[in-house]
Amino acid sequence: MAETATLSSKFQISIPKAIRAAQHWEAGLTFAFIPKGTGVLLVPVPRREALKGLARGGSAIDYRDRSDRT
Repeated sequence: MAETATLSSKFQISIPKAIRAAQHWEAGLTFAFIPKGTGVLLVPVPRREALKGLARGGSAIDYRDRSDRT
């Protein structure tokens, strides 16, 4: 069953505990709101430390830029 939340008069929403626990979300986490049709996608923004080494092993050799596309 889907969890629900109500928008308060101060435009705040509390994320249900079951969702927070399942996603391991804690207080202080930053979220991005991405419009999708008539809805909104809620995505946690990763902390800078979590991005360290993300591109390790990446290579610019044979990289195709937009100008290379036909």
